[in-house]
Parts: sequence; C-alpha cells; structure tokens
Amino acid sequence: MAAFTLAHLSDPHLAPLPVARLRDLAGKRAFGYLNWIRNRHKFHRRDVLDALVSDMQAQAPDHIAITGDLVNLALEAEFAPSRAWLESVGAPDRVTVIPGNHDAYVRATRHHFAEAWGHYFDGDDGRDGGVMFPSLRRRGPLALISVSSAVPTPPLMATGRLGRTQLDKLEGVLAGLSAEQAFRVLLIHHPLHSDSRVKRLTDSSKLLALLKQHGVELILHGHDHVHSTIWIDGPNGAIPVIGVPSASAVAHGRYPGAAYNLFSIERDGDGWRCEQTIRSIDDKLRVHELRQTRLS
Repeated sequence: MAAFTLAHLSDPHLAPLPVARLRDLAGKRAFGYLNWIRNRHKFHRRDVLDALVSDMQAQAPDHIAITGDLVNLALEAEFAPSRAWLESVGAPDRVTVIPGNHDAYVRATRHHFAEAWGHYFDGDDGRDGGVMFPSLRRRGPLALISVSSAVPTPPLMATGRLGRTQLDKLEGVLAGLSAEQAFRVLLIHHPLHSDSRVKRLTDSSKLLALLKQHGVELILHGHDHVHSTIWIDGPNGAIPVIGVPSASAVAHGRYPGAAYNLFSIERDGDGWRCEQTIRSIDDKLRVHELRQTRLS
C-alpha cells in the first residue's frame, strides 16, 4: 500500500486587511490594527502564500491540515475572503482546519470562524450535541483529532486554552482510539511548551498528562511562526510535536520565510514509518526542499 501524505501549513494571516470601521477598532483590535499597518503588513504577503500553496498542491498530498490564524483581527469582513481562500486550497473532505487565537480575536466575533469554515473541521459524525471540538476525522490510515485553543484574550495577550469540557471529551476520544490501528494526529494551534507568558497554552500540563497516558503518533501546531520540533512523553515512547512558520511570511528578524511540512506515513511491521519533508520559500518566491527527517 502506498504511503499516505499529509501536508501541514499554518498561520496564513490572509492579506490584505479589509477596511475597518472606526467602531470595529475599540479595545484589543486597536492595538492589532496599529501593529498590522506599522509592521505585520510588510511581513505577511499574499503572493508568498499563493506561491507556497501552489507548490503544496503540486505535491498532490492526500490531505491538508491548517492549524489556525487564517484571519488577523476577526473582523466580520475577513471571514468571507477566508472561506474563499480555503475553497481554493481544497474541498472540506480534503482539508482540515482549526482556529487560532486571531480567528477568535474578540468576543464579538469569536464564533464567526465556525460559520465560515464549519465544514472544514466537522467530525465524520457531525457535531456531537452541537460541540465543535474535539472533532475526529478518519482519512486513510489517519485519525485526525482537532482541538481548539482559540479564545479571546486581553490586549497584548495571545494565550490559548482548551478548558475542562474539551479536555474531558478529548480523553474519551483518545481512549476510544487506543485499541485501533490508526496513525493518530493531534491538531492544535498553540505549542505545548512555550517560554512566553503571553503566548502559552495555559492548560498545557493537563493536555500533556492526557497524551502521556493515551498517546498519539504526531502533534502539529502553529502560532510561533518558526520551525519547531520537540518530543514529549507518550505511553510507548516519545511523541514528535512539530511547528511550522507562517505560510505567508517573508523572512524577518528571527522569523524564517514561509514553509510547509509534508509527512509520508505508512505501516512498518507492527508500527508506523513517518518521514517529514520541509519545503520553504526564498526571497524570489521559489519553493525548495529544506530538509527531510525520519520521525518514526
């Protein structure tokens, strides 16, 4: 049987930012808007994103995972373009999306992502009792488990939280998968470890405890806009946790240019073989292979 290929990109921060009305820029959005017009618009470019996605589609992955931050300020006017962009990437059965903190930036529009992209993260059984997350999708040998760490936060904060209800349901999902021969992939926006008080996942210790007990084969995230690989404890060995740069970024400061990951996954005896390929963009919008790593 041929290997299953999963592509992973994150944090497209779709540009351009729509014209904002004055009444939309109260509170946290005022800080975000100033940051965008002064800095971020220079580093998040649509031509970079389009070149990266075109290369990814040319690799013909079996499925695509996008781990959040499609929009910037969660303005109402951002969600229709984000849906159109998602449709250009692929159909809901070929693409799985989770929200990031920018997609739930303020309380007033924190649920708009669900209205715009719901079919891109609904589980195979729909929404159990109306609950969006965690959701479970089976694609080939994969069990894709999506959780949401996206919550509105005060100005200058970008923390995430799963919450007790979501963690309890996640424990049930993981326990139910433990006896199956599936390659389990957890999708989350925030990293599981962070040195930043303002960007961390506040209940990461509870999630780490669940994963140590029940395990998955791979964890994918965004948020930090850098290449990242750490290993956490699982019940049968270490679990790789992989982060990826922003899919629309030009290299600046400590942040690398846009990149995406390809994971080739296949059975290997009683276990799994998983190989990661990183493809990255240069300043002439050419995408090339950065490196390959065998994870298991």
